[in-house]
Amino acid sequence: MNKILVTGGAGYIGSILVKRLLELGNEVTVIDNLLYKQNSLIDCCNFTKFNFVKLDINNHKELISYIRKNDVIIPLAAIVGAPACKLNPVYSELTNFKTMVELSSNISKDQMVIFPTTNSGYGVGEKGKYCTEESELKPVSSYGKQKVELEKIYQNNNSSISLRLATVFGPSPRMRTDLLVNDFVLRSIRDRCIVLFEENFSRNYIHIDDVCNAFIFSLDNFSTMKNQAYNVGLSSANLTKKELCLEIKKQIDFEIISSPIGEDPDKRDYIVSNEKIEKLGWQPTKTIETGIKELKKLYSILNLNSFSNL
Repeated sequence: MNKILVTGGAGYIGSILVKRLLELGNEVTVIDNLLYKQNSLIDCCNFTKFNFVKLDINNHKELISYIRKNDVIIPLAAIVGAPACKLNPVYSELTNFKTMVELSSNISKDQMVIFPTTNSGYGVGEKGKYCTEESELKPVSSYGKQKVELEKIYQNNNSSISLRLATVFGPSPRMRTDLLVNDFVLRSIRDRCIVLFEENFSRNYIHIDDVCNAFIFSLDNFSTMKNQAYNVGLSSANLTKKELCLEIKKQIDFEIISSPIGEDPDKRDYIVSNEKIEKLGWQPTKTIETGIKELKKLYSILNLNSFSNL
């Protein structure tokens, strides 16, 4: 059993990961300010080893007191995505960067940190060439740039693993409809049409359940993996936006419109190798096809008004 602190544990990833950690017998404390008024951890309340603290992580004094009580820190709390960050850049910088630096400076070398970052740090890759953990980092958004800088800081602590997550998809109790696969499936159902800008831009994808599997795998293999970065994605899903739409079209009837004008504000364009973590024994369990099937079921029952970061 570990004593684990998860900041942002009521969020999209955290609301699945926290329950998984509890089911494995760990004592889990979640810190979350419930910014989106979510109730995604209700089914964790019957676990005796579950603790919830409603707190904004930017309250550094309180945050540090909880850090010191735990063996493992999983810092998920963040304002995620360029559009959400743009809405409140001052708060976003405080939450995503300054507080994370403060958190890092108060973690001892005896504690374990599993730090989630993003493979968007690769920015624009070379056509036809896979980005590995050794590839140059060239983030194009302020969010990506902050994550790249934080990764360096955390790895200097000698007690952290960095997981460079692909674009996540799939259902969650704290659903996010603004993530690309989730968004495209929703549009295909609701609008029966998707207009594509820069349709040949590529990125990698990963099911949310497999993201949680990667956190648990990292915890179980911490001594082997520590002080290193690992790409975490679905190797069969290095897809252009057009290819993603064609995958969705296999299950949902809708129109794909390729626009010759206009541009996507997200300029990421790369393919990613996940071989490093796969060689250690981690393997994804869910495909793009499976995720689309799950999302179809989810959107047939979901009240959509509350599930976006915007």
